[in-house]
Amino acid sequence: MPEYQAILANLVAARATDRPDDELLTFVHIDPDGKLQDESRSYADLWRNGQQLAGALQAAGMQRGDNFALVIQNHPEFVDAMVASSICGTVFVPIDPRTRGDKLAYMLDFADCRGAIVADYALPSVLDVLDRAPSLEWLWVLSSDAMAALPECTLPLEWLVEVAASATPVCDVAVQDPAEPMQMLFTSGTTGDPKAIVAAYARFDAVSSIGPLVGLTGDDRLYTGLSLTHANAQLITLGNALKMGIPCVISRKFTKSRLWDICRRYGCTFFNLLGGMTTAIYSEPQKPDDADNPVRRVLSAGMPASIWDNFARRFDVEIFEFYGAAEGGMTFNPPGEGPVGSIGKPPPTLEGKVVDEDDKEVPTGEQGEIVFRNADGSCPVVAYFKNPDASAKKTRDGWLRMGDIGHRDAEGWYYFDYRSGGGIRHNGDFINPGFVEKVVAEHKAVDDVFVYGIEAASGVPGEKDVIAAVVPLAGEDLDVSDLFAHCRAQLESNFVPTYIQVMDEIPKTASEKPQERFCLEHFRTQLQSVFTEQTLKQKENKS
Repeated sequence: MPEYQAILANLVAARATDRPDDELLTFVHIDPDGKLQDESRSYADLWRNGQQLAGALQAAGMQRGDNFALVIQNHPEFVDAMVASSICGTVFVPIDPRTRGDKLAYMLDFADCRGAIVADYALPSVLDVLDRAPSLEWLWVLSSDAMAALPECTLPLEWLVEVAASATPVCDVAVQDPAEPMQMLFTSGTTGDPKAIVAAYARFDAVSSIGPLVGLTGDDRLYTGLSLTHANAQLITLGNALKMGIPCVISRKFTKSRLWDICRRYGCTFFNLLGGMTTAIYSEPQKPDDADNPVRRVLSAGMPASIWDNFARRFDVEIFEFYGAAEGGMTFNPPGEGPVGSIGKPPPTLEGKVVDEDDKEVPTGEQGEIVFRNADGSCPVVAYFKNPDASAKKTRDGWLRMGDIGHRDAEGWYYFDYRSGGGIRHNGDFINPGFVEKVVAEHKAVDDVFVYGIEAASGVPGEKDVIAAVVPLAGEDLDVSDLFAHCRAQLESNFVPTYIQVMDEIPKTASEKPQERFCLEHFRTQLQSVFTEQTLKQKENKS
């Protein structure tokens, strides 16, 4: 493919000429009655809508290199805006529409966003932080339902559909160099303020080209329920669909209970999962038709070894495990090639190793940090916005530092052990959260679970007590004593959660990654929802 098609707008323009009416993107949402509703986009639609919206951006005074935020779920307009930004050379900043308060204010302000395209359901959160986002000059609102009256606002506030319709379309694509910035992707910020990755068109193009490496073919139909504000859905699913011309179905948001219904309805054969999603899907009540679906392969990042084979058998799918980050680095474990539980091996374009704190490669089987560089000896480029120190630290000594602790076996297969600084060591044992989550998720009254650690009450340095945050299944009464008993029957005593924390929902990032710091905040402030075996026994004795 010509290099100029590494630019998103050029790719869409070329395909809009060659295959304008190809069925490409289908956006699905579930209406209040539980019915599936959809809306589609062809290459011609994307090119036409992108030109209109590019005209609106230019009319609003947006210059090449200026930043604007996208605060919407997976609507077709998200991709329209991506194309528009590519046409006029602006930089879009995807923000999970569930974000609010201090974090939202920080993102809008830190990224110097001059404007924002905001869904109506996220508008109140944005309006609440306007005084802390002084760079904002305009807000365009996407209506998710009927268009109501817009509220009073100190900034120009208009409906997106009206702004785009009244604009003069822009036909010439400003961006021609793949090294130019395409977007800013915020990291999860699970332990502090998120960093903003300045992601170039070349990065989008590279990840959008891995389809053949993971077994995608022209006969496949992709699916994702992950947010397009996250690199996985946007680059791996959407990007490869656009690049290969493969039909793609995109849910407005992730739904573990309707995932298989959607795949059956639209004939999806291939989808991506991230670690927390696998446990959530697996914890759904088993059904006789679980294996009756068109999906042939699941591209998984973080499939727990404890449910790997059971997941594949239950849903009759192949598991293709991979590992990577928005900044770079990647490993592949194709079905039937590597051991269950392994994240794989680097592709031929990358070199990897596992190093200790002194950057010395560790022996086979020993734990250390996973690092990568390009096969030619160069280091992947990482640029964090306004944070050169973090950029330099991430690529220290010419190696991309993943911040993850893992090991390699004698055959060179890599294994992820835990996030640096995020492991759980309890009474001298390293606890595998995924293993504990599997057992908890199998309890009949549990809908969702996240296992994490807190400083041990014993005060032993480096030790943590184990917390299982659980969401009860709708319509079920969760007997916490019974859940503890279930864990005792299935787990070694050291693996049984110290605390069971009952929550209405587990706060998650756009990539469905549980946000530990918010769970901890709930743990410390909602003590009536936190239980130990000892307190439950004391309560029983008193009664």
